Amino acid sequence: QIDEVFLEAQIQNITTSPVFMEKVSLEPSIMYNVAELNTVDTSEERASTFGSRTYLQPMDTCQYLYCLKPKQEFAEKDGVIKGVTVIGKLDIVWKTNLGERGRLQTSQLQRMASGYGDVRLSPETVPDTVNLEEPFDITCKITNCSERTMDLVLEMCNTSSIHWCGVSGRQLGKLHPSSSLHLALMLLSSVQGLQSVSGLRLTDTFFKRTYEYDDIAQVCVVSSEIKKKE
Repeated sequence: QIDEVFLEAQIQNITTSPVFMEKVSLEPSIMYNVAELNTVDTSEERASTFGSRTYLQPMDTCQYLYCLKPKQEFAEKDGVIKGVTVIGKLDIVWKTNLGERGRLQTSQLQRMASGYGDVRLSPETVPDTVNLEEPFDITCKITNCSERTMDLVLEMCNTSSIHWCGVSGRQLGKLHPSSSLHLALMLLSSVQGLQSVSGLRLTDTFFKRTYEYDDIAQVCVVSSEIKKKE
């Protein structure tokens, strides 16, 4: 849903000794309810994705994911939730290997309100896992959020790991206000691991404005041999 907000928090141990993560929680702002997405369903109960104990070695990082949904009374009011940028704050509690406890509570976290800006590009279908150096497809939706008609040109810029397949500088044509178009794109990754899909550029030839889109989605890139064994 367009009003849902997904928050990814990366927590890194920058000390010189291991730490035990006792609690990492998101306290939502008054307009949101939060659901933690850091567990998986097992046959008996919901288990943490980090196992029964979360230990961070020096310089190790953990990623926590949360989904915020607007409360019913705010979701029903058109336009209210779109202007809200404060989503909540993180509360982090840990213990050192000597049993000393530490706590950090962030200031209020801000979000980029969806629907703001002239052109919105959102991924629609992205594979979770792809083979190294083998082309794969994604689809994206482009929406004109402005009050004027645009004439769009698509440019595809390669990164150190992501390589786009196709002709850059493609004319997408006119896109009227509040209208959308769907794009099917092909790319490949030359590096294994979790890779960010980046490097799309849209230029409105009417007003000579360019919009850059990076970190559009993430895919896990594995060697073809690993995927065949699975």
